[in-house]
Amino acid sequence: MSDPVVTLGCRLNLAESEAIRAMVAGAERRTVVVNSCAVTAEAVRQSRRAVRRLRAANPDARLLVTGCAATIDPDEFIAMPEVDGVVANAAKLEAAAWQARPAPRPAPATRHTRAFVPVQTGCDHACTFCIIPEGRGKSVSQPIVDVLRVVEGHLQADAREVVLTGVDVTGWGADLPGSPRLGDLVAAILRAFPALPRLRLSSLDGVEIDGLLFELITGEARVMPHVHLSLQAGHDLTLKRMKRRHTRAEAVSLSERLRAARPEIAIGADLIAGFPTEDDAMHAANVAIVADCGIVHGHVFPYSPRPGTPAARMPQVPPPLVRERAAEVRAAVAATRARWLEGLIGQTREVLAERDGTGHSPEFAPYRLPKGTAPGEIVSLTPTRIREGLLE
Repeated sequence: MSDPVVTLGCRLNLAESEAIRAMVAGAERRTVVVNSCAVTAEAVRQSRRAVRRLRAANPDARLLVTGCAATIDPDEFIAMPEVDGVVANAAKLEAAAWQARPAPRPAPATRHTRAFVPVQTGCDHACTFCIIPEGRGKSVSQPIVDVLRVVEGHLQADAREVVLTGVDVTGWGADLPGSPRLGDLVAAILRAFPALPRLRLSSLDGVEIDGLLFELITGEARVMPHVHLSLQAGHDLTLKRMKRRHTRAEAVSLSERLRAARPEIAIGADLIAGFPTEDDAMHAANVAIVADCGIVHGHVFPYSPRPGTPAARMPQVPPPLVRERAAEVRAAVAATRARWLEGLIGQTREVLAERDGTGHSPEFAPYRLPKGTAPGEIVSLTPTRIREGLLE
């Protein structure tokens, strides 16, 4: 039977889809779900295409749509003839929304060797390009005791790596009594589960990395040396127009301090190409920051206007030029990544096996695994070459 839940977008959606999958399994009627994304206009188009494909594959099932795109503009999806209903983000983890029996949480981590654990949702910031706060609302943090309970469930289901996810993960704790910081949560997880082999963090806002979190990232072996920054741009004026809270110099300094304290750290980043008003100099700064920060994991987004956001009302860069600039930023990331992967040849790493015959090192470098490696196994590998983008 095909997967009843199609997921688009972020790791938070991936984590929530695990719970949805468990709930719809107990629904009164066979139910299939698209967990949509609205981070870009293209993501919304992909969500609509996913609806059409899922309906074609499941003509007799009840088809429901949830996620940010469906929450922000439910009428757009309700109007689709393939759709039977919309479930808002606020209700997507409630069994009643799916006409299902309550499912135990967390859902057993049988689909992935890494367990995605939502610790926070929503966002209190107002980046001018972003529509996500409209879909997710204000920042809401999961209390430490609840996070520990979820992590424990995944470990009991044999997950070998836990990934903390959220819309603004580094904003965790601001709404909780005493205003704890993300470093406090990470420390609590490590303390509670000494046998947890690997703890990974999803996208971080550099200005929110607290002192304890920095110490744990750079000094605790069980926290993976992989930091993905919500960078977005490499030019100060662009950052100001985005209403980001860091400068270019601060981003470069953070990357340098991380690598100085833990040299094997791999830096990832989100970057937007072709933001409104972007000129040649701003684009050149976008390209240059890839090397300046040593970005080896790059998520490069060609800017597309989201109706209702301030950036959509700014002077736009022509779409063909946006695509051209995005390709140039991606090429810069590819060059930095290729040099990084070459540098890992001959070095031994502990690689977590996935279910498709590949695996990832602590730095999230991709490996091709020896035949017969069991999913979830952590194996020591010393690559001798790179083939098709994988170390082997």
